[in-house]
Amino acid sequence: MKILFIGDIFGRPGRTIVKDRLPELRKQHAIDLVIANCENAAAGFGITPALAEELFDLGIDVMTTGNHVWDKREIMEYFQMADGNPHSPARRLLRPSNFSPGLPGWGVYEGQTNGTNYAVMNLQGRVFMGSSDDPFRHVDKLLDQTKSKVIFIDFHAEASSEKVAFGWYLDGRATALVGTHTHIPTADATVLPKGTAYITDVGMTGPYDSVIGVKKELVIEKFLSGMPSRFEAATGDVRLCAVVVECNDQTGRASKIDQVILK
Repeated sequence: MKILFIGDIFGRPGRTIVKDRLPELRKQHAIDLVIANCENAAAGFGITPALAEELFDLGIDVMTTGNHVWDKREIMEYFQMADGNPHSPARRLLRPSNFSPGLPGWGVYEGQTNGTNYAVMNLQGRVFMGSSDDPFRHVDKLLDQTKSKVIFIDFHAEASSEKVAFGWYLDGRATALVGTHTHIPTADATVLPKGTAYITDVGMTGPYDSVIGVKKELVIEKFLSGMPSRFEAATGDVRLCAVVVECNDQTGRASKIDQVILK
């Protein structure tokens, strides 16, 4: 089984390059399952119901998010629309599972592709991030509740140490643990000794002539002045950052992870 994970889709530039390049990626790598982090798809901040549907229509099977998931308030109604309807597309849009209990949405999606059951889990780190439940103990509960062998986890976290520790903690218990949030692709893609594919950060799918997606002059001015400023999405040097994970669909163990960076 081959799984494609696309890193943080940022604004219109990110959505456009996914639209342009996803078909060839699926064909070139014989992809069975496409997952993407979409929390920055709406001009760099949040995701709207219309954009979620647009990305699903491009062929993305499951989407994850993170700390920006609530930036567009209407996404709450989108989550609520799927209450009691497991077949709603909104059910395939995740927010971190270790957020406070009772919030709209879900942190896990279990589906099937080509006869193989799989689970996608979305968790958020705690170091330099907003308040959330302990991801280490929370993921133990999620793993106890799933019967799927193929388990793909998006860990949306700031600190590389927390991501690396989480990878080792899950080695042999998940097919893949990929980091998102920092928008900078790291060069440490590997399969850990017990069969879990790992990378500290997949990187952003969006404009790299920027400061993590935002027009660089706006961010530089904020650092210089210390004053609040309105951030706008940049447009130049657009890249698609992703990983392709190959695994055994019977055991869930990963055999290979390849980093993909396209312009």
